[in-house]
Amino acid sequence: MSTAQTEMPTDGTGVLIVDPWLEPYSDGLRNRYSAYAKTLKVIDDHEGGLAHFAEGYKTMGFQVDSKGGILYREWAPGVVSARLIGDFNKWSHEANPMTKNEFGVWECYVPPTSPGVPAIPHDSMVKISMTKPDGTPIDRLPAWITRVTQDLSVSPIYDARFWNPKPEETYQFKNGHSTRSVEGLKIYEAHVGISSPAQRVTTYKEFETDVLPRIKALGYNTIQMMAIMEHPYYASFGYQVTSFFAASSRYGTPEELKSLIDKAHELGLTVLLDVVHSHACKNVLDGLNMFDGSDHLYFHEGARGRHDLWDSRLFNYGHHEVLRFLLSNLRFWMDVYMFDGFRFDGVTSMMYKHHGMGVGFSGDYHEYFGDSVDLEAMVYLMLANQLLHEVYPNAITIAEDVSGMPTLCRPVVEGGVGFDYRLSMAIPDMWIKMLKEQSDAEWDMGNIVHTLTNRRHLERSVAYAESHDQALVGDKTLAFWLMDKEMYTNMSDLTELTPIIDRGIALHKMIRFLVHSLGGEAYLNFEGNEFGHPEWMDFPREGNGNSFAHARRQFNLVEDHLLRYKYLNEFDKAMNVLEDHYHWLSAPQGYVSLKHEGDKMIVFERAGLLFIFNFHPTNSFTDYRVGVDKPGQYKVVLSSDEKRFGGHERIDMNGTYFTTPMEWNGRPNWLQVYSPCRTVLVLGL
Repeated sequence: MSTAQTEMPTDGTGVLIVDPWLEPYSDGLRNRYSAYAKTLKVIDDHEGGLAHFAEGYKTMGFQVDSKGGILYREWAPGVVSARLIGDFNKWSHEANPMTKNEFGVWECYVPPTSPGVPAIPHDSMVKISMTKPDGTPIDRLPAWITRVTQDLSVSPIYDARFWNPKPEETYQFKNGHSTRSVEGLKIYEAHVGISSPAQRVTTYKEFETDVLPRIKALGYNTIQMMAIMEHPYYASFGYQVTSFFAASSRYGTPEELKSLIDKAHELGLTVLLDVVHSHACKNVLDGLNMFDGSDHLYFHEGARGRHDLWDSRLFNYGHHEVLRFLLSNLRFWMDVYMFDGFRFDGVTSMMYKHHGMGVGFSGDYHEYFGDSVDLEAMVYLMLANQLLHEVYPNAITIAEDVSGMPTLCRPVVEGGVGFDYRLSMAIPDMWIKMLKEQSDAEWDMGNIVHTLTNRRHLERSVAYAESHDQALVGDKTLAFWLMDKEMYTNMSDLTELTPIIDRGIALHKMIRFLVHSLGGEAYLNFEGNEFGHPEWMDFPREGNGNSFAHARRQFNLVEDHLLRYKYLNEFDKAMNVLEDHYHWLSAPQGYVSLKHEGDKMIVFERAGLLFIFNFHPTNSFTDYRVGVDKPGQYKVVLSSDEKRFGGHERIDMNGTYFTTPMEWNGRPNWLQVYSPCRTVLVLGL
């Protein structure tokens, strides 16, 4: 390794050491790295370095000085005049005029009413009013505002508020950032608003009190928080952001979110933010769109600045001030709220000029280098990852990319894009397709294994059987695909264990465990799916009578011990606890010794454990011979057929298995097991 480090090329082709097959595209790698280095040099030369450049939140927007005076600064080069208006000056357009510098940044200073007393009251409403060159006045919410609120009884348009609580009312963190290794993440994807059985929006405080202990008890070590950046339309799942520096006020105050994150850190949990820098809501009155009256302030003008599928605006990543805004946004969430890293949404859309629309990626390298790639967006992603890993040594970044971009998860210094992980988006698609279109007898073991193991060498991936995407209206959870309407009538232990429920419980456990143990270097679960949450996700909207019936997580189903959901919940916990002990997520990829189509068997080894999956609908196998690398006396470590997991107890948990030193399925030893249908058996020395 030291040789590779000393010989690391400085032109962005260091990734060739890991993947020599990229050699024909070395010019593309050099061009990409050169564009990154050029942008970084401009930042170094004119902004005092990347880390300082990304502290724009300390100079832009509202800044309160030690005397209680307030400096307000806003970038809006397209207007000819600007003024700060709000409750504090009775919305006067004359009281607080602003002046513009040569970079198009407007500012004004609001002196304190008395020493230490700001003239703008805490939580009072403010706006910036501007005049376009044609004399038209426009009012906007400050772009860097940290608090916006919505009163739907009055209007869906947000109000900006000056958030400046007294010192005694400002949350003081007791814990620092997580120092967890980047390895072995077990991620619980959560949405605060849906996090209770109640048919309403759940709060930050309720999530802290009720959900954090549940996540910890299940054995997850990381939370990925969705829909935190403020978004006007609740049903957008948080992906149409208007105010990038504002934590959603639907769930409570900024101080309450800080308390939630601090409590998570106290419990030993890493907290990631689902950050949306791939696009922005097209709202004008309470968003960034047409901020200074022009089409092209934060965004590209014309068609390039619009996403046809998402009906949203696309950032101009090549603009210096846009880079300041977005990079500062990352530091803001890390510094002010103590998030530990990010899941970057829509990375595929960012990286390609076609945004991945109408394009099927075959995996051929020519698809990732050339005119279709958005070089400015690639540079932004490299800068973002460089910033985060340079300033915060334990920061974690995850890319939502469906394209399979090579080098996405290699360090920037090598010429990579710098992410720690990519999401394995093909895995959930495979399971849903199989459950929709195939009988159990038609399941292709080879295809399952290929999809789970087809990932880039030395680039980490997050495996998951289902996420929020699969739960949305129009689709449904794995559990509901498996058991459908019988979940309404036969999930009680007091009712008959029907073939559909028996199959559903068995396969739910097997599918998730196979993904967990074979599919990646991290594992993700969407809130509620750990216990087989029924039905689907659907937020209140006009089309459903503004109902919250499907915009909640029915944790009460697990707490009712007469219901069978408890078995799935218990198995989910057992998977995570076992991984904590054996660390297969941070071990090399599993060695698959058997994919038997007739028997519907998958056998592999990882982290010193032997995993034996029998997907056959009816056939149980006695004295089934499986290959294994290490000789010795194996014992049962886990069986999905245990009674506590809703199984039939067909496996002797005290059984021992001795190896025979004879080659079998490419392994130097074999042992024989009893493998009941639709079970997974895990053996260890």
